[in-house]
Amino acid sequence: MRRHPHPSPRRFPRPFRGCLAVWLGIALTLVVAPFAAPDSAPAEEVSEGDLGTDRDAFTPSTKTIAPGTLLSEGSYVYIDNRFGLPTNNVPEYLLRIGGTDWLEWRFGVNYSVNSAGNIVTSVEVGERRPFDESLYEANVLYGFKADVSDQEGIVPESCFIMEAGTPTSGDLWGTIPVATAVAGWELPWGARLDGALRYSYAQSHTRWFSRWSPSVVIRQSITERLEIHAEWFETVTQGLRKDNVRPFFSPGTHYLLTENIEVGLRVGWGLNHVAAEFFSDTGIAWRY
Repeated sequence: MRRHPHPSPRRFPRPFRGCLAVWLGIALTLVVAPFAAPDSAPAEEVSEGDLGTDRDAFTPSTKTIAPGTLLSEGSYVYIDNRFGLPTNNVPEYLLRIGGTDWLEWRFGVNYSVNSAGNIVTSVEVGERRPFDESLYEANVLYGFKADVSDQEGIVPESCFIMEAGTPTSGDLWGTIPVATAVAGWELPWGARLDGALRYSYAQSHTRWFSRWSPSVVIRQSITERLEIHAEWFETVTQGLRKDNVRPFFSPGTHYLLTENIEVGLRVGWGLNHVAAEFFSDTGIAWRY
C-alpha cells in the first residue's frame, strides 16, 4: 500500500510572518508599558536620550547604572530561521542592580521555542541540528558588569560584562559562560560609536565549542526622547565539526515614554545563506 507523507504544518509567507512578529511585539510592549514603574516626570525633564539599556542593540551599552537603582529590561524576539521553524524568545528579562559607582549585578530569565543557534540578542544558546523543531528551552542568567575606563581623548569609555546562563529546561543542560568587552566614543557631531567582542563557551549535541561575536553600532539622537542606530554584528563558531559564520545588519530605534520608561524596536537581516533571514526585537525598559 502506498503511504502518503504527513502534510507539513501550514506556515504564513515569510514577509507576512516578519510583519506579524513586529506588530505582535509592539502590541505586547504597549500592553506592558502602563504597568511599568510609575513616573510623574514631565517631558521637559528628560535630558538624556536613553537609559543606557543593554537590550537596545546587540552591542551593549558602555554604561553601568547608578548605585541604589534598578533597571528592568525585557523583549519579545522573533527569528525567521532559514531552516526549520522560526524561533520565539520571551521575555528575555534582565534585571540590573546598581551596586557601586562602577559595578552592577545582573539577573535574568528567558523562555525560547525552537532555539536554532541564531544569536541576535544577549541571550546565548547552544547549537542544535538544523531541522530540530519545537524544542523548548528555558534558562536563568546571572553575572556582573563593571566600568573599566572613561572617555579621555582617544581612550574610549569601556566596560566588561561577565555572565553565565544555566538551562532550567530543554535538552542541552550545560551552563554557558559569556564574557563581553565593550568600548565606545562620543563623536563630535553628537553621535556615538560603540563596539563589542563577546565570547561564549556553548554546547552542541556532540561537543562543546567556542562562539565569538564581534559587533559595531553607531547611534544618533534625533530628539531628547528619540534615538536611532545602525549595527553590524556576526557570530563565529570554533570547534564544531562544521563551523559557521552568521553576519547580520540591523537598524533600530528607541523612544522615551517618560523619564524612566523606554520602548524600542530593532529588526535585522542575515547577510549569508546560514544566518537567519530576518529577526525582530521589540522591548521595553523601566528604571526605578
